[in-house]
Amino acid sequence: MTTTAALVPSSPTAPVPVIRADGVTLVRDGKVLLDSVSLTVRGGEHWALLGANGAGKSTLLGLLGAIRHPTRGTVEVLGRTIGRVDLRELRTLLGHVDPRHPLRSPLPVNDVVLTGLTNSVEPVPRRSASPEQRERADRLLKMLGMGGKEGSRWPALSQGERGRTLIARALMPQPRLLLLDEPATGLDLAAREQLLDSLDALREEHPELATVLVTHHLEELPASTTHAMLLRGGRCVASGPADEVLTTDQVSDCFGHPVRISRTDGRWTARARRAARR
Repeated sequence: MTTTAALVPSSPTAPVPVIRADGVTLVRDGKVLLDSVSLTVRGGEHWALLGANGAGKSTLLGLLGAIRHPTRGTVEVLGRTIGRVDLRELRTLLGHVDPRHPLRSPLPVNDVVLTGLTNSVEPVPRRSASPEQRERADRLLKMLGMGGKEGSRWPALSQGERGRTLIARALMPQPRLLLLDEPATGLDLAAREQLLDSLDALREEHPELATVLVTHHLEELPASTTHAMLLRGGRCVASGPADEVLTTDQVSDCFGHPVRISRTDGRWTARARRAARR
């Protein structure tokens, strides 16, 4: 089944695709990491890629983020076909949030956010942000619950504060597509809930934005998630509107373990199903 999510102003007709992956296969060192996966992401949709470890989630996100090329099939991102464009240039048009951000220096939060303009880890020498860009960085931080933290140093931030800072950084160039690779990794319960609340607020304030989020925990999905794809062994086992995909039977099949799925106040939970006693 094909899928949908994206980032273009909504209209009476279907939004223009931000991502279109068709029959994508990726082989590395003789191993098939993705096998004939198709996905269409349209404006205003918020996709979740779920599956067990090694299912191919982050591999697919890397293709969508113009980090690698497919072995077979085609990937179009923002109307540009991977393999026919400069990937470095294309990556500057995307927002990519990786909790393993390699920053080592004690930059203040607002400077970390401003590096999103140059898609660099450190500030680019002899390049300074305009007053308008600094104002935008402050607005994004406030929207993501980081108001008052603009001058805090990167090493002093909690993991949750770093995650929200990186989302603000990814939004600085006003991308049409935001990619999030397991953004709740390493967060405690309170920090995770703050992050998910921030994502819901972001999606409400920017209704044209498309997002794709990778996780293997349903509890890490924001309530604003609209679509989902389940991956197992590099293949898509289900894809479409979230409530049609995230069902007890399909999630159990995807993870190879019997679970019971429920949704309360927009949030999903998964519980193991006990085998019937004889």
